[in-house]
Formats: sequence, C-alpha cells, structure tokens
Amino acid sequence: MKRDLLRVADLSRKEMEELFDLARQLKARQKRREAYTPLLGKSLGLIFEKSSTRTRVSFEVGMYQLGGQSLFLSSKDLQIGRGESIADTARVLSRYVDGLVIRTFGHEIGEEMARHANIPVINGLSDSHHPCQVLADLFTLLEKGRSWDGLKVAYVGDGNNMAHSWMEGAARLGIHLAVACPEGYEPDREISEKVRREVSRPEARIEIGHDPKEAVKGADVVYTDVWTSMGQEQEREERLRAFQGFQLNRSLLSQAKPEVLIMHCLPAHRGEEITDEIIDGPRSVVWDQAENRLHLQKAILVKFLS
Repeated sequence: MKRDLLRVADLSRKEMEELFDLARQLKARQKRREAYTPLLGKSLGLIFEKSSTRTRVSFEVGMYQLGGQSLFLSSKDLQIGRGESIADTARVLSRYVDGLVIRTFGHEIGEEMARHANIPVINGLSDSHHPCQVLADLFTLLEKGRSWDGLKVAYVGDGNNMAHSWMEGAARLGIHLAVACPEGYEPDREISEKVRREVSRPEARIEIGHDPKEAVKGADVVYTDVWTSMGQEQEREERLRAFQGFQLNRSLLSQAKPEVLIMHCLPAHRGEEITDEIIDGPRSVVWDQAENRLHLQKAILVKFLS
C-alpha cells in the first residue's frame, strides 16, 4: 500500500526513529564512497512551482546515489500550467514514475495530488508544511548528541510552515517547543489546535507567545527562518518593521544555554533574522542541517519507494 509524506504528523514516533537510523547508515555509506543502489531502475518526478536550492539538489543527487533517476518537472512546462487538472496530472504521472516530490504554494495542491496518485507523494514544501526540512533538523540534533528528553527548542520568527512542522515534530517526540512571533504572525490557529490534539507524548510542551527573550531563555536549540517567504515579497517592508527585536544576535542568545545550537533552514537573509556573527559562529549547525537534507531524504526515498 502506498504511503504519502505531506506532514511530519504523517509519521509515528517509531517511523521517525527508523528514518533517523536509516539516514545515519546511508550517510556513513556515502562517506565511505560505498555504492548502495536499492532504487535501481526507479524514477522520481519533481514538480516544482517554487524556486529551490536545497530541496531540488538534495532530491536529485539522492535519487542518483540510490541508483534511480529524477525528472525535474517545472509547473511552467507541464500541462498543469495550461489548465490540466491536478487529478489528471497525478493519474498520468503515476503511469510513468515511481514517486513524486511536489514543492508548491497551497498545501491542498499536494493533498489533491496525493489523493489521485497511486504512487507516493512527498511534500518538498508548501505554504503550510515543510516536513523534509524538520526531519533533517531533528536528525542533525541526534548527530550532535541531543536527546529529546528535557530538550527545549526556541523557534523565533514567523509562524510559517517551518513553525507548523516543528510543532508536529515536537508533539511526536516529546520536545518542549517555545514559539515566539510578533502579534499577527502566529502559527495558523487551526493547525495549532490540530497539533495539540495530536500530542502523543505527555512530556511534549508547545508554547506560543510574543516575547523572543522568554522563548529563548534556557533553550538548548534556537531556530529561525526568513521573515519574508516566497510569495510575500510585497509585504517585506511591513514585515521588517513588525519583526524588530526578533533577530538572532548575541544579545538575544545570551538568554539561552551556553551550549545552545543555532539552526536556520536557509536561505538566510543575513542582517535581518540572523547576524553573520551567529550564523557563522561556533554554535551554528546550519551547514550540517543543509547537508543532512540529502541523507534524510535518501532515507525517505528508500522507505517510501522501495
């Protein structure tokens, strides 16, 4: 039976842990330059409505390293860009490829694609969720020796798709997540309520507030994202004003634990949500996060396509 991965919450805690273990094995194989091709003869379609660096390159390279091939399918080049329905596109592509990654705006587009495709559909990013990124982030924390027990993660910035996926990950793994956003930029209320209903670990705590200093206080991990995401460019000046005081800088991070890890999903707008000193500093694991997109997504491909 085919499985889709549209949200972090589509996975159980056990399934997440299995992905982390597999990603660790695949990363070790790759570092040894050891060939491993379980997806030989398989094809992956990449339907992208949004520009991409990490998502596109990591999925394309990952599929190649696993013995398969990928096809980049820009929505501008597909008939879907000329009015063909999502359902018809899904039905046709299901006859050609073994899986789809979709990077789109409305989350409902990915959901509709998954409903009509009889092959796995993986969310490479939507306006509501970014599961592959957060799974890679969680894998990175394990690599750095962090345990979920007693872990406090502070998410500072826009209550966007990254915040939503982090909330789902925290709920699954029992993490204390403190989200700090300016008023009016909180996570989606419906998604927040759904996450709270889905909390499966009694030790999980998800707090949403407006004070970045309070969120960062005593944090083991501090996370941020751009203040202006793709499709919001016309709001940039308004957002720059609203997010004053939410920058990750030396002053704000003095509230966190001395051994705090700094995370950012990239791309970064240096000098806005984070300073050069912090993103390039000794506590930053940003580049490890970026690399681990490759290894974690290879684990997803093996689990879902093989």
